[in-house]
Amino acid sequence: MMTNRTENIFPLTERNAWKALTVHYEQVRRLQLRTLFADDPQRGERMTAEAVGLYLDYSKNLVTDETLTLLLQLARECGLRQRIEAMFSGEKINITEDRAVLHVALRAPKEASIIVDGVNVVPQVHAVLDKMAHFSERVRSGEWKGHTGKRIRNVVNIGIGGSDLGPVMAYEALKYYSDRAMIFRFVSNIDSTDFTEAVHDLDPAETLFIVSSKTFTTLETMTNAHTAREWLLAAFGGDTQSIAKHFVAVSTNAEEVAKFGIDTAQMFEFWDWVGGRYSMTSAIGLSTMLAIGPANFRIMLRGFHQMDEHFRTAPFESNLPVLMGLLTLWYTDFFGTQAVAVLPYEQYLKRFPAYLQQLAMESNGKQMTLNGSRVSYNTSPIYWGEPGTNGQHSFYQLLHQGTSLIPCDFIAFIETLNPLGRHHDILLSNVFAQAEALAFGKTVEQVKAEGTPDWLVPHRIFEGNRPSNTILAERLTPEALGKLVALYEHSVFTQGTIWGINSFDQWGVELGKVLAQRIIPELENKIEPALGHDSSTNQLIRRYRNSKGT
Repeated sequence: MMTNRTENIFPLTERNAWKALTVHYEQVRRLQLRTLFADDPQRGERMTAEAVGLYLDYSKNLVTDETLTLLLQLARECGLRQRIEAMFSGEKINITEDRAVLHVALRAPKEASIIVDGVNVVPQVHAVLDKMAHFSERVRSGEWKGHTGKRIRNVVNIGIGGSDLGPVMAYEALKYYSDRAMIFRFVSNIDSTDFTEAVHDLDPAETLFIVSSKTFTTLETMTNAHTAREWLLAAFGGDTQSIAKHFVAVSTNAEEVAKFGIDTAQMFEFWDWVGGRYSMTSAIGLSTMLAIGPANFRIMLRGFHQMDEHFRTAPFESNLPVLMGLLTLWYTDFFGTQAVAVLPYEQYLKRFPAYLQQLAMESNGKQMTLNGSRVSYNTSPIYWGEPGTNGQHSFYQLLHQGTSLIPCDFIAFIETLNPLGRHHDILLSNVFAQAEALAFGKTVEQVKAEGTPDWLVPHRIFEGNRPSNTILAERLTPEALGKLVALYEHSVFTQGTIWGINSFDQWGVELGKVLAQRIIPELENKIEPALGHDSSTNQLIRRYRNSKGT
């Protein structure tokens, strides 16, 4: 039964808490963090929350106790608790596709029970995990061999969107724990350079391709997969028997998988209640399991589950994802900010901001509510970032002295995985210093006291009052990564729930793909086609055709 489409029909802007926040914003928008901290010496200790090994300092935000009270009231008025329970219990809250939203089932323990259409899906999840583990152990041990009898040393994951961003991010994040005797590459872009460079130095006899496509029809993925097939067959004299030893599939379309030449016994299943951007803990994570091993993969799942349970059960006042989601909404809808900078001070997390871009913006980049009415407020901000300290020497100038207010999330770990002299102390000092500088800046008086010439003073003032969160964990482990990803998943869910939008469809990616399918034959036909696009698109197509001689 499809979830009631009118459940959020009451307009967000008409809710009592929203109206109160609108009035409250006018009262506090000129407050200074310097003043807030001076008036409350315990603020930095008081405005923190800690759960499942993550410590959140949100004291450097432009909020008062009343702000937080009103934001929490808004969450309750919007039915966040009920919406959480609906998701965890398998209700079809993705109403535009009539699907449950159960990435949380992917990391549920074996004894759990989550019912979808009358079936407990947890045993299915663990059956696939066991199949993945068995296969991974065979490949990692050398038992699984390629067509010529050589062991597999190279793994190339072919996917796009969530079938690429999650595996790439997880591989880079957990490289410390990976099997360094193996090489892992990732191909997603339809640009031929992506595939060419990925396989440039690989021996086909030692290479395994993972083709990740739910339908096995995704244009980019299947184009790259067929190119990989041709590359492999060229090395083996066209022997199609080789495919079964060098390709596996993550899909639900057994017919297309078999047609490609992959043994369906090596097809790893996932389900329509797993959204692509929430799929890294499903069979889409096969490359991750091959890299770090089944034991570490299950430890990562344990971290996800711990954060899931915290989100599901913790009071909102101390609920990390809820607090982060509400703060993002506060800035997006009341201060009019348009971006969030995610700044991991951990080189292994260099792909984490890119991963969050899809998670947040594909989820909440919507302008229609669940009821089909247009929103009258901002929804998803732009997520972006780079690891520290690199970012300090590129875009931090804008964060400190630019005209845009950009809230920041600093992410750091108490222990480094690679101790080397003073490196980690210097790294962490920069985390704390940047958050302090953004919050409190440098006044005219401070600049003058340094002996700065009067003409230079305006250039060296830092206004401060730039908000940030700081997230600390002990060290980057598979479990910690799971907690961190789930933290942002549920923060995004919190935002989407209050905005009254469906965070689990992505119709916005469809139109461009449909038009591309129309344009492909117009570029490839030997006979010049009649073009029916706008004048700009028609001219671009003609110019391309003329340049390539068709």
